[in-house]
Amino acid sequence: MLMLLVILPLLSGVTGRAEPVFSAQERAQIVRYWGAPERYRIGLPDDSARNGVWQVRLTPEASIWFLAYQRALVGREKTPPTQDVKAGGERADWEKWVEAKLERDRWQAQQTADAANAAIRQMFNEEPPAPPMARRAPSREDARGAFSSRSARRVQANEKGASPPDPGLIPASLLEAVGNPPSFAAAVTPLQYTVTFDDGDVYRYVDHVPMRPRYAYYRFPQGTAFYGTMLRDMPDEQLDRLFAAAGMSRSDARVCKAVSRLEGGFEAVNTYDTGYISIGFIQFVTMEDGRHSLMEVLAKQKAEKPEAFRSDFRRFGIEVNADGVLTVVDPATGAELTGAEAVQRVIADKRLTAVFQRAGRRSEAFRVAQIQVARQRYWPAEDPVTVQVNGRTLTGKVSDIIRSEAGMATLFDRKVNRGNIEPFAAVTARVMEKYRLRSLSEAAKYEREIVAALKYRADFLADRSLSQPR
Repeated sequence: MLMLLVILPLLSGVTGRAEPVFSAQERAQIVRYWGAPERYRIGLPDDSARNGVWQVRLTPEASIWFLAYQRALVGREKTPPTQDVKAGGERADWEKWVEAKLERDRWQAQQTADAANAAIRQMFNEEPPAPPMARRAPSREDARGAFSSRSARRVQANEKGASPPDPGLIPASLLEAVGNPPSFAAAVTPLQYTVTFDDGDVYRYVDHVPMRPRYAYYRFPQGTAFYGTMLRDMPDEQLDRLFAAAGMSRSDARVCKAVSRLEGGFEAVNTYDTGYISIGFIQFVTMEDGRHSLMEVLAKQKAEKPEAFRSDFRRFGIEVNADGVLTVVDPATGAELTGAEAVQRVIADKRLTAVFQRAGRRSEAFRVAQIQVARQRYWPAEDPVTVQVNGRTLTGKVSDIIRSEAGMATLFDRKVNRGNIEPFAAVTARVMEKYRLRSLSEAAKYEREIVAALKYRADFLADRSLSQPR
């Protein structure tokens, strides 16, 4: 009995804790590397003298509320992240109140930021700078969008002008449906992070990424973003070589180039939104638990190009373990972190963020792995299709109906951003019923009408770089 009592804790310790991925010697070496002088510096952004140390931003809490507001209006159907969902009709009073509160909250946050910046200038006896340029997000179509709507322009104007009117009491039906909202804006102090590798490569990031005022997917103020060189801006011969190495054609490359403008380049990084860590030309993600498509990319490179993987990731403290889960070494403490803890460390510590960007910029093996996983996971051509038409069940695959690059890009965009090509089958069924078609090959003649009905984030039927439906 005594022996059993001794053995049981040992067994529970063995089964309850996974084997470490990094040795103690590796972890010590990684900490020494990242602890070298000038490897990591944190300070004020370069534009803080012009825009102020304190600036106005959407808060994660407000963004979560706006997502709940969106779902109260349209249910679980995912809206393109470039669009804001607004109430109308019987719920017009909701929208009126939300707009009024948004203007008031941003104005109040701007007063706080202006007062704080004035106090800083007074402390250092500085003259006030010239009025800053309009505060707007960096130009990216995929997530934040531009401050182009009339309401957003009005919000910006009110931030600088007279006090907007108080919105008054929240409509009772809005409170019941969405809950009591937080402040829609706050004054914050963005910081700039500079990471310098031993070969002289320098990467800079700023947190508190500017969002449009009611963006619904902002979650981490300590996160950052860099979108890199879009595939459409890369030399064709370079792309052709990469796509050929990944087993894809020039036509496939044109489709990927078109969709990547909504996501980023091979070196793109995004650690502020609901993807948690999003990397690469179609934003491969970890989500909260450190698994999913980004880990498939790392595992693919690790299996096929192990030396490149060691050079790109492992020596800096990033791995994918045997269960396909992100594992990192904390650059400050040397602790090995897995899953959700590893994800949060990459979001917080820009040294680890920079490792992903560096690989996307410099490593052909990492780029090829991105393309390979994109094809395996998101390419829609071979997806099975079942269409119900007038009591008949027709089966086939997407390429039986979609033949053009513009059509393939439309479905590829949906699958990348939504995870599926719905409502492709339903749209095809409606078109077949409308024209009394009896086969999927006949439906291919009406490809343009089907694709037009499936437009999501961009109109690829207007993209002249792509082949179009006849």
